[in-house]
Amino acid sequence: MTTHVTIIGAGLGGLTLARVLHVHGIASTVYEAESSPVARTQGGMLDIHEHNGRAALDAAGLTEEFRGIVLEGREATRSLAPDGTVLFDEPDDGAGTRPEALRGELRRILLESLPAGTVRWDHKVSGVRALDDGGYELSFADGTSVVTNLLVGADGAWSRVRPLLSDATPECVGTSYVETYLFDADTRHAAAAKAVGGGAMFALVPGKGIQAHRESGGTLHTYVALRRPQEWFADIDFGDSATAAARIAREFDGWAPELTALITDGETAPVLRPLHTLPSEHRWDRVPGVTLLGDAAHLMIPSGEGANLAMYDGAELGKAIAAHPDDVEAALTEYEQALFPRSAAEAADAVELYELMLGDNAPQGLIDFFTTHGQEG
Repeated sequence: MTTHVTIIGAGLGGLTLARVLHVHGIASTVYEAESSPVARTQGGMLDIHEHNGRAALDAAGLTEEFRGIVLEGREATRSLAPDGTVLFDEPDDGAGTRPEALRGELRRILLESLPAGTVRWDHKVSGVRALDDGGYELSFADGTSVVTNLLVGADGAWSRVRPLLSDATPECVGTSYVETYLFDADTRHAAAAKAVGGGAMFALVPGKGIQAHRESGGTLHTYVALRRPQEWFADIDFGDSATAAARIAREFDGWAPELTALITDGETAPVLRPLHTLPSEHRWDRVPGVTLLGDAAHLMIPSGEGANLAMYDGAELGKAIAAHPDDVEAALTEYEQALFPRSAAEAADAVELYELMLGDNAPQGLIDFFTTHGQEG
């Protein structure tokens, strides 16, 4: 195959695509807006699923490397009432099928598996346009540009590549997360650490909740969920960390102090993360030489599937290109025909899980889900 693959975005999906292409001897270049691999933290824990995330890592030839970054014990799950009462507690007995790893570590092993120079850092796309000859010109913020005949948008929710294919734009779902961290929690925040336990903790009621996950060591990573319009959050000055944390914590007045401490004792500035989605049935007509993967293609409510799907998209696209080395359009058609129904089904499941977590039957709906999931193995 002589066509060089141009990938926008060095997230997990774009890097998995680049790695699978490399395994098959196909060259690619990944353009990334961040200035370096350590320009920012890469998010929290990911549970990697056998049918998509693990399958993608197998296709990338990184199964052993992945096993080396799994954090043991993190598949434990518990649900607490607002007063701290334990409603559901499932320890990690080692028999789980969704091993947990830090997103940053997963990205690291993908980066280390690529030839030097594959990722071009500090290349923020400022514009993309179709050329008369069927190619695409990418313009970057530094004034440089490149031309490609095979373009993949792996550039997330606010993709600059998506408009070549679709008029769809992300819409706010009416819920936002506020993200906080506690460090060395077993020593410095013992009550909160005990409440969270060894893995994931959910304290939920209709319309709001406190979710936390134990990461490496004593780090507790918290997402406070609130079903509020964006205008409500606009009245909070997130530039004043203490005031913002106190305002968010007031929404949980009367809750157990070991739970509200996950907000008020946060050791990083609270970060507001509004949730957005694309239409669950998002798809597009085949446009020669360009496609999407991950959130650029199917942004959905967080459900534990986003990173897994992005990696699976990347692996499937890489395999399709390798299977049709002399017919790019056949490869892209094959990939998209499987992508659309797969992502639509996962988006529908994400909406159902969202309702279990924050809907009128919270937290019982989620507990019932956990119980059924446990029984199914």
